[in-house]
Amino acid sequence: MTQYEPVIGLEIHGELLTNSKMFCSCSADYGSAPEPNINICPTCTGLPGAMPTANKKAIELSALVGLALNCSINKHNTFARKNYYYPDLPKGYQISQYELPIAEKGWMDVNADGENQLRVRVRRVHIEEDTAKLNHEKNYALVDFNRAGVPLLEIVSEPDMRTVEAALDYATKIRAILRYLGVNSGDMEKGVLRFEANISVRPVGSSELRKRTEIKNLNSFRALARASQYEIERQIKIYESGGEVLQETLGWDDARGVTTSQRSKEDAHDYRYFPEPDLPPLKLSDAWIDAIKIQLPELPEAKTSRFISDFELTPSEARLLTSELSLANYFEEVISHAKSSPKIISTWIAGEFMRNLNELNVEADSIPAKSLAQLIDMVTDKTISGNAGKTVLTEMFKSGGDPAEIVKQKNLAQVSDESFIQEAIAKILDDNPSEIEKYHAGKETLLQWFVGQVARATKGKADPVLTKELMLKGLEERRK
Repeated sequence: MTQYEPVIGLEIHGELLTNSKMFCSCSADYGSAPEPNINICPTCTGLPGAMPTANKKAIELSALVGLALNCSINKHNTFARKNYYYPDLPKGYQISQYELPIAEKGWMDVNADGENQLRVRVRRVHIEEDTAKLNHEKNYALVDFNRAGVPLLEIVSEPDMRTVEAALDYATKIRAILRYLGVNSGDMEKGVLRFEANISVRPVGSSELRKRTEIKNLNSFRALARASQYEIERQIKIYESGGEVLQETLGWDDARGVTTSQRSKEDAHDYRYFPEPDLPPLKLSDAWIDAIKIQLPELPEAKTSRFISDFELTPSEARLLTSELSLANYFEEVISHAKSSPKIISTWIAGEFMRNLNELNVEADSIPAKSLAQLIDMVTDKTISGNAGKTVLTEMFKSGGDPAEIVKQKNLAQVSDESFIQEAIAKILDDNPSEIEKYHAGKETLLQWFVGQVARATKGKADPVLTKELMLKGLEERRK
């Protein structure tokens, strides 16, 4: 039986965070527009005679992304007309880039299958304009032109990925880079970042590129993974039954978990690309490109490597902390205020801290880094127990406040007084003779139960390490 492998390439569309649209001065902030068709003008609605002017900021941001993806910046690049008709395209064509994009021939390393690294080539990074937004009603559609003309960056990979896991890692890393650079919010629910997966399958060991399908407008990582996996399996079934895969554009029905045909897949010649006559070529100087390079921050992969080497974190710990720039910066700020080790701080942030962030849907800096450092240090130096620390952290998220004050108000200070702990131990041993017999008979797991009883009796105040030590001693003294 023939074994098949997928061949996957991704096209990623990200709206650029600029004040104005790509080719006019209308506001690009269509999300906060009070009503449809407010942020419009003759240029972005495609009226005859309107002349476009390229947005300098959008060009700078596009070059920044290209450099972050290890691309070469084309000093001479041009705009082109991409001709096709669709109701949300006001001019009947889209101003884009094709033969001479702003950046090309880059790469990114991704996890191929959870173990092995794969270098995915980036074919090009180019600038274009977003379409209007269609609102479909029962028997008609309404068009909102507020989004038409918003700067859109398209990142096109080569078909180098052979697993859904690799495609997912590539998409995740692209999103992180765009957010680190501040060029895109990464808010996929709002449609500002969208994935399109080009998928074909072939026999394992073959180098041919068979007919592919393109799954359009995937707006979540979950949708990307599910749609890609479904399409891979669908194509394999077609070949196994002796059929042929049609080159077509597909949609993804998330509710039913299936891809659906939208139209035949266009090739470049179907769009009849030709140079945009109303826009001159872009001429980028070496000095201009160098000025953009200076703006590059420490990117996620470099930061991850530094966290591993400088703070002795595992790769998974470092990747979690560097997944968002705000979280990475917060982690380093906590370190600057704390006596505890980075490893301990990492454990707290990855555990209780992230749990509260997700439950309350708040940002990391909702608790001052200095306050979190103080709390973690109080647990480390045994001023309070770990459980008490969790209680204090939850209270800090709910109502703010100084951790030391919360400990005082709730009477959570940990007790290391042997006589206090011995008193609690004696009472628990006196009240549980049968459990003592079982422990002495070999059920040593009961030790933790005894320690837990002390914690309960002292409301978590007893030092757990000292409690365990004294409990062992008490149990041995009662051995017959």
